Amino acid sequence: MGVYKTGLMCADRVKTGSRTGLCRRHMSVLLTGLLLGLSLSLGGCQSAGTSLSSDVKEVAPGILQGYLSEDELPNSLELLDPPPEKGSMAYRLDQEMASKYIKSADRKRMQQAANDADLSFPAATKAFNIVLDIKVTEKDTPHLYMLMRRSLADAGLSTYAAKNHYQRNRPFMVNGAPTCTPEDEEALRKDGSYPSGHAAVGWAWALILVEVFPEQTNEILQRGKQFGISRNVCNVHWQSDVSAGRMMASATVARLHANDSFQADMLAAKREVESLRNRTRSKTEAGVMLSSVKQ
Repeated sequence: MGVYKTGLMCADRVKTGSRTGLCRRHMSVLLTGLLLGLSLSLGGCQSAGTSLSSDVKEVAPGILQGYLSEDELPNSLELLDPPPEKGSMAYRLDQEMASKYIKSADRKRMQQAANDADLSFPAATKAFNIVLDIKVTEKDTPHLYMLMRRSLADAGLSTYAAKNHYQRNRPFMVNGAPTCTPEDEEALRKDGSYPSGHAAVGWAWALILVEVFPEQTNEILQRGKQFGISRNVCNVHWQSDVSAGRMMASATVARLHANDSFQADMLAAKREVESLRNRTRSKTEAGVMLSSVKQ
C-alpha cells in the first residue's frame, strides 16, 4: 500500500474515532510522502496575527502547512555535501555506528526510538514533554502546540532537495537488520535516507523550545540530540544522515526567525508559558502560606 493511500486510511480512522497505533505510526511516514507533494505550494503564510487567529490548513491528514513557502525553504542540495562515498572514513563511521546499534540489547532505548518515530499530534509532544517542566498540550499551551505543528513541515521539507537527488539507501536496506518500526519499512524504502527528516524536525523543535524554556537549555538540546540518535537506533538512518538533518534544522529555524507569523507565535508561546509558570508559582506560595498558618 502506498504512502498516499495509507494517509487516507489514517484520515478515515481519525474521523471514525478508531485511530490505531499502526495509523499513528504511519503519520510519521506521511512526512516523507504527503508533505512533499502537497505542502510546498501552501506554506508561507505571513499574517501579522498568531496562527490561532488564522485559517491554517492541513496539507496532509493531521499535518498543518508550515510557515515557509517553497522558495523560502533552505535548499539542502545546495547547503549539504554529498553523502559519504563508499570506502571513505565517513562511510566507515556510518557502518560502525549502524553495527553498534544493531548489536545493542537496550530494549528501553529501542522503545524510546520507536516513540520518537511518531510525528503525529498530540503523541509527538511526548518526545520533549519528558524533559519540560511545563508540558506542551493543545489545551494549556495552544500557541506552542501550534508552533511545533507548523515547524514540523518546514524542518521536514527542508531535507527533500537532497533526499530526492541522492536517494540514498537506508541502513536496513543494506544490512538486512530489523527496524523499530517495521510497518514503515515499505514507505521508507522509497524515500531517500540523506538527510534525515526526523532528525531535522527533532533538532528544530529543540532549538525552538530552548527559546521558550531557556532555563532548560541543556536538557532540551540533549533530548533533541537523542531524538536524532533514535533514527540510528531504529536502523533507518545512517549517522551522517542525522548530522545533516541537524544542519538543515538549524538553517530552517534561522530562516523562520524572519517570518512574521513564526515570530508572532513564538512571542505568544513565551507569554503563555510564563503565565502558566506564574500561576503555578502563586499556587505553590499560597500552599506554603496556608501550611504555615495551620502550624
